Amino acid sequence: GYVHIVGRGKDLIISGGYNVYPKEIESEIDALDGVAESAVIGVAHPDFGEGVTAVVVRKPGSTISAADIAGAIAGRLAKYKHPKQVIFVDELPRNTMGKVQKNVLREMYKDIYTTGKAG
Repeated sequence: GYVHIVGRGKDLIISGGYNVYPKEIESEIDALDGVAESAVIGVAHPDFGEGVTAVVVRKPGSTISAADIAGAIAGRLAKYKHPKQVIFVDELPRNTMGKVQKNVLREMYKDIYTTGKAG
């Protein structure tokens, strides 16, 4: 059979010539204990075209780290799908309909791989 990943075409990340579907990565991260929700975005990267970047909201009281997330998804996703960076935030930006605004996240973190700072 075939596996279909459902997500928005405009959210597709092209990293190192590979197509990466954020929904697949978000599903793996969201399933982890200590994670309330996540959003995965592509951010301009000098070596890969776009770097896979995870923006994660921890559950209250959680101390889950970027290393914990990387370790948990290591055997579940191909290496090129692993986030190059995991950023922890208190909440994800949403529009009036409650949808995560990935365009706002991409703008906020557009320089993270070139200057190392959020915009």
